[in-house]
Amino acid sequence: MPNPSLAVTFAKAEQICRNNGVKLTTKRKNVLGVLLNSSKPLSAYEIVDLYRTAHQESLAPMSVYRMLDILNELPLVHKLSSENKYLACSHITCDHEHQVPQFLICKSCGKVAEKAIQASVIEALKESINQADFQLLNSQIELQCLCNECANPS
Repeated sequence: MPNPSLAVTFAKAEQICRNNGVKLTTKRKNVLGVLLNSSKPLSAYEIVDLYRTAHQESLAPMSVYRMLDILNELPLVHKLSSENKYLACSHITCDHEHQVPQFLICKSCGKVAEKAIQASVIEALKESINQADFQLLNSQIELQCLCNECANPS
């Protein structure tokens, strides 16, 4: 029996796509599903392997990258630049305005937590960057951490 929370997430993802003039094709939905079912961020090549296992169908890595680019723009997925991996947005089903995400990445086990950054923090960073005669291109923050399980093994 299908996971009811996945059905809700896919319905919201379809609505987000429709609102942005994008079609959530079966393959895009399946790629999103691979990420939703993963407990850790995945590379495009890992997605290709898991997709093949789950759907008995091969996808070219370049096709997966194009799908990820589209899903990232919406944003239904996020790209972790420091890891060159992707994860499903943890706020797909939320109805509130999303803040800038920060990602806490466990360097030991690879687990990632997505947390919002207050707009005032980003504005302070932008001001500091502007004072240094630079311009901010991406406000996503990726922090290298240890999760409590890895920091305090039993």
